[in-house]
Amino acid sequence: MENTAISRKENPVSKYGHRPHNWFEAVVNKLGGEQGAERFLRGELVVSEPTRAWREEDGVIYFSVASNGTTGKGWITRLESKGLCVGDYAKQLLRSPDFKPTSGVTTEIAVLKSLLFNDNDRITEKIRAEAKKRKFIKPSAEVACLICEMFTDEEIKAMGLVWIVVMHEPIKDSDGDLRLLGASRGGGGGRWLNAYYDGPGDRWIRDGGFAFVSSQV
Repeated sequence: MENTAISRKENPVSKYGHRPHNWFEAVVNKLGGEQGAERFLRGELVVSEPTRAWREEDGVIYFSVASNGTTGKGWITRLESKGLCVGDYAKQLLRSPDFKPTSGVTTEIAVLKSLLFNDNDRITEKIRAEAKKRKFIKPSAEVACLICEMFTDEEIKAMGLVWIVVMHEPIKDSDGDLRLLGASRGGGGGRWLNAYYDGPGDRWIRDGGFAFVSSQV
């Protein structure tokens, strides 16, 4: 009995004993190995949470984008070279003369989460009316490309969204239908730049967001 007591005293059970050994190894590796862990324990290394490029206030997500002069055709090449997917109808809109790129324009984007609207009111006409009430204005179509390039699938998921449609002036596809560009996460298959039908009575599902301009610098 005496030996058992001594053994327990000399080898106290860690309060993290429920963690597997590879969990501790992963923590040490994240800190830069043994030297990094030692520096952390001495107070020489500080761990901080990563800074998010967006913020959320009352169901509205805000972030800034800066245009870079990329043309519509240029965006097709640029996005696909990064492993992102561009839908066929999205390519039609990007090749349209109505897609007008800008350069050096910084815009604060406000994304109205679809959950702000009940199912019956989540239609394009009422969404635009709500944006007007908040003094938000239409963005340019290139904002969809900037969003698609800027955020990862994980970041869009962290926003609580599956897709973000940009509420720009609609552009006609080859069939004459009006469409809007938007970015969506691919569920493991990579992000997509898609084109969505735009009609005043079109009803949207509840897992996305609608991007407008909050302010422009």
